[in-house]
Amino acid sequence: MELVTQNGQPASIIGLAGNSGLDAKAVAMAFEAGVNYFFFYNLEFESLLEGLKSLIAGKRKQILVATGYQERDISGLRAYFDSVRRCLNLDEVDVFFVEYVSPDDDMAQVQAILDELYSWQEKRLVRYVGVTTHNRSIALELINLGKCQVLMHRYNMAHRKVEEDVLPSAQRAGIPVVAFTCTRWGTLLQGHPHWQQKSPTAADCYRYVLHQKAVSLALTAPQNLQQLEANLSVLNAPPLTPEEIAHWQAYGNLIYGTGQDAFETQWV
Repeated sequence: MELVTQNGQPASIIGLAGNSGLDAKAVAMAFEAGVNYFFFYNLEFESLLEGLKSLIAGKRKQILVATGYQERDISGLRAYFDSVRRCLNLDEVDVFFVEYVSPDDDMAQVQAILDELYSWQEKRLVRYVGVTTHNRSIALELINLGKCQVLMHRYNMAHRKVEEDVLPSAQRAGIPVVAFTCTRWGTLLQGHPHWQQKSPTAADCYRYVLHQKAVSLALTAPQNLQQLEANLSVLNAPPLTPEEIAHWQAYGNLIYGTGQDAFETQWV
C-alpha cells in the first residue's frame, strides 16, 4: 500500500508535525517546497491548524491530513474526531492513528478503537487507519496480524534495532512506515564527548531515516521557520552513500549509550 493524496500523489518524504512555537506561515512554506503530509497530535497546535485551514480551502485533494487519539475510550475518540472535522471543515481525515500503543495497554481496548476506525473507513470518513508505537514487539504483532495500514514508529540513528525486524516486516506486508523522533528528541544534534567530528544536523537525521526503503516519510517538528527551511532541504537531497550511513551509525551507537532514562533505550 502507498500513502497517496486524494488526487493520487504520493506522500512527501518529509511530513510537517505540530510544534507550539511554529508560525502558521510554516504550512504554506512547507507545501510550496513539496510537503503534502501534515500531522498533529491534538487541537492545541493552533498555528499549524490555522495554516492548514487556509491550505485545505483551496488544496484539499493535494494534501494528507493526519492525526490520532491517545486515550482508549470510544466516546472520547468520537468527540475528538468530530472536533477535528469541525475545526478544519473536513468531510474525511486522510490518516487517523491509534496513538502510543504500549505494553501497558489492554489490547482488547486497542482492538475496539481499531474496529471503530475501520468502521469509519467503510463510511469514507477516514482513508487510512494507523497505529503509533515505540515498542518493536507490538509493531511486529500489528504488522503480522494486518491490524494497521500505516505504522508510525520511533526510528533514528541511535534507535536502529527496527532495521532488523520491524522495517523488513513492514516492507514485506506493504505497510508504509512514518518515522518519528528522528532526532531522538534533539539529543542527536548535541554531539558526544567521544565524537570529535561534526555533529549531525536535523537534515542529516532525516536523510539517515529515509535511507531505509520501508520508511515512507519522516516527521519533522521544527521550532521556527529557520529550522523548517533547513529541514526542507531534505526534499531535494541525494540519498546517503554507504560511507555516510556507516558514519552516522557509529555516531548513533555513542548517543544510544548515553540514554538518560529507560524510555530512551527500552524496546529498541
